[in-house]
Amino acid sequence: MAGVWFDDLTVGQRFEHPIRRTVTETDNVLFTAMTHNPALLHLDEEYMKDTEFGQRVVNSAFTLGLMVGISVGDTTLGTAVANLGWDEVRFPKPLFHGDTVHVESEVLELRESKSRPEQGVVVFAHRAYNQHGDLVASCKRAGLQRKRPR
Repeated sequence: MAGVWFDDLTVGQRFEHPIRRTVTETDNVLFTAMTHNPALLHLDEEYMKDTEFGQRVVNSAFTLGLMVGISVGDTTLGTAVANLGWDEVRFPKPLFHGDTVHVESEVLELRESKSRPEQGVVVFAHRAYNQHGDLVASCKRAGLQRKRPR
């Protein structure tokens, strides 16, 4: 277990996740194909040459999953019960093939579960940045987290 027990989290606690990940063309094309997304902005380099981006944009659902996935090892690995939802999902700048992502997380809220006394609800803010320090994704994520065994 590498995650943190609900009891050991504090509002305002921050995590600078050490895992970094360079996104590849294969990541984007495979994910886009697997999710049956035919959007030209992810798959058609020729089409995208004449757009404001000049190249394909990484699928935002992949970006969201990568951002949250990078956070798991430091926050919820072995202590999560369930993901309860994502809110305020934003992609302020595009992510491109070859960009390297790093992520930070912050505990925004903690509350006891009314129906599960051995668990609590935690709300994280996750923020993903490219290698230039540009914010490329953010979200709030609520999850059900285990308390320290007694």
